[in-house]
Amino acid sequence: MGAADLLGFQARYQADRVAAIDLPRNKYWSYAELDKTCGQCARALKNHGVELGDRVVCLAKNRVELIALHLACARIGAIYVPINWRLATVEIKALIEDAEPTLIIGDELLGNVGIEGLKLESFLTQMATLESLPYQLIDSSIPSLILYTSGTSGRPKGVLLSEDNLTETAINFSLVGRLENHSVVMSDAPMFHIIGLITAIRPAILKGATFIVSDGFEAARTLKRLADPELAVTHYFCVPIMADLIRAEPDYTPAKLKSLTALFTGGAPYAEAKIQAWVDDGIPVANGFGMSEAGTVFGMPIDINLIAARPGSTGITTSRIKARIVDAEGQPCAIGESGELQLTGPSITSGYWRRPAENDKIFTEDGWFCTGDIARCDEEGYFWIVDRLKDMYISGGENVYPGEIESILAQDPAIKECAVVGREDEKWGEVGHLFIVASDPKNQLDGNALIKSLDGKLARFKIPKHVSVIDALPRNANGKIVKSALLEKNK
Repeated sequence: MGAADLLGFQARYQADRVAAIDLPRNKYWSYAELDKTCGQCARALKNHGVELGDRVVCLAKNRVELIALHLACARIGAIYVPINWRLATVEIKALIEDAEPTLIIGDELLGNVGIEGLKLESFLTQMATLESLPYQLIDSSIPSLILYTSGTSGRPKGVLLSEDNLTETAINFSLVGRLENHSVVMSDAPMFHIIGLITAIRPAILKGATFIVSDGFEAARTLKRLADPELAVTHYFCVPIMADLIRAEPDYTPAKLKSLTALFTGGAPYAEAKIQAWVDDGIPVANGFGMSEAGTVFGMPIDINLIAARPGSTGITTSRIKARIVDAEGQPCAIGESGELQLTGPSITSGYWRRPAENDKIFTEDGWFCTGDIARCDEEGYFWIVDRLKDMYISGGENVYPGEIESILAQDPAIKECAVVGREDEKWGEVGHLFIVASDPKNQLDGNALIKSLDGKLARFKIPKHVSVIDALPRNANGKIVKSALLEKNK
């Protein structure tokens, strides 16, 4: 019988190759060992009554066994549901209730939030005594994963993803990320996030490469790990602020990152000057764009000259996913014109868990997925993410995208971070309100002077009419800025 999945294939093809490194536990796993653990997990899940279509909730911090647990769910046709442990207890309980799991597994986090479930260590101890479950023929188009979105604009939604979807993400990132058999991939992202659970893992398994499981981001420790010749990390995922913190470390030198194919960034705009600083150090910062509903969508080519020529671009698509930009009437936008990004391809979600009304809204009549992101594209097919559609506001009849304003202000070293929100205005309908956090809390920023500095850089209707200097921007448990909270606190 053939291999059940890519892990099973690699276990036969290169059984002794290192598949995974668990840094906090200092444990190395070969492909054969990881495949065996996955088979034992599948057997244990069956013993606990998990059947086709059942949900298995997991509330636990990063470890290699979580990858085996997810793949084990896929092998028996169950659905793995990792829960964001950074959420408040009431939010965690709401997600678990929504998932209606057959089984809840977790580490000490279960006790911390008062949820009954099977202790992960007990499950692993039971599993280790079992024979691996033989490979079964399971339809790879059925969901194997529910990833709950961060919910910045409402109740989190469970994104349904199949093994076919996830394999496409593996292919797409392998192509844009230049990932090979000898690659070593590391991410500090938690395994309830698309990056930590999928993008940093599945491409490595696809290529028979090595993935490293981390216990979280600490700038000094992460820099030390990236510089470690024994780990020899080639691919590292981070958001822009993490890249900045690494570069700001006293021990940072470009030579310490010489093993990297690239630093892969996304999740927020990255100032052009900061990208250029990395380029000057000879380190490619490959900006990209992806989402839970679609996996890897865009990626910058890993070429210093191309990155320098288009700083801030999220790059190009592979041939396996198609992108288009449309206006409010659904008509194609001209080159360089901003509009909603829509996608189609085999990596795209089939919809949201038990949200039929939402599912009716996210696909067009001709089957394209509506991302809710505003993007533009140049004549050579390079894309830029301008903003979220929901963040756009209309001032005097003109569309204003806060991300365009924020990206200009991000160039100012006196500004740590900023956000622009549309607010009601009697004359113009809506106008922008700029919220600023100073890089140095001791530095008294002149908000009005910063607004005046935008003259000549932006059309007048785009320039915010209000400004507030605040201590920090409100964020949700995934670290995303919650813009609705800004106006609530500053009415």
